[in-house]
Amino acid sequence: METEAPMAKFASFREFYPLYLAEHANRTSRRLHFVGSCGALLLVAPALTLRDGRWLLAALVCGYGFAWIGHFFYEKNRPATFKHPLYSLIGDWVMFRDILVGRIPF
Repeated sequence: METEAPMAKFASFREFYPLYLAEHANRTSRRLHFVGSCGALLLVAPALTLRDGRWLLAALVCGYGFAWIGHFFYEKNRPATFKHPLYSLIGDWVMFRDILVGRIPF
């Protein structure tokens, strides 16, 4: 893995998102994030209809599993989730939306 600069503290998500996007420059990694997010959404549906929390656990494993494969094998960096969990989670969904609307290439 490449050497990474230490993560700074951010006053807002607006400050954080450019770093988040820089950490997701690899197209395969972005695609893995997108697929993992789609899978997570699909797994939330049975969690709600069946009222079974195990589906939520599966949604987390799916979403983070695909994303972390993207980071460790394609981006060669450490997920921002470890230092900025809330901003990273928000970033996942903002990037998901940006891919859906074509602002970021899939």
